[in-house]
Amino acid sequence: MAKLRRLVLDLLKPHDPTILEVADRLADLEGVGGVNAMLVETDREVETVKLTIEGDDVDFERVAETVGGLGGSLHSVDEVVCGGRLVEESPTSQG
Repeated sequence: MAKLRRLVLDLLKPHDPTILEVADRLADLEGVGGVNAMLVETDREVETVKLTIEGDDVDFERVAETVGGLGGSLHSVDEVVCGGRLVEESPTSQG
């Protein structure tokens, strides 16, 4: 199976833990080289966060398990990059 190099996820989480704590926990996972957590929206009880996770061999199941253990819920997987290297998105007429 090809190695998972990048995941972009839409996460719904409670206010606690903070996005700093979520990013820190995910960055500690084996195979993860870095995490970007960006607050997209916040309301009275929850926050929507865009997570970008990159590494040499990201384990999606471990990421999902960690997010769930922190009280979060994955809404969608918005980007996946697999293989021997990172491949950047190419512009198309659709955007």
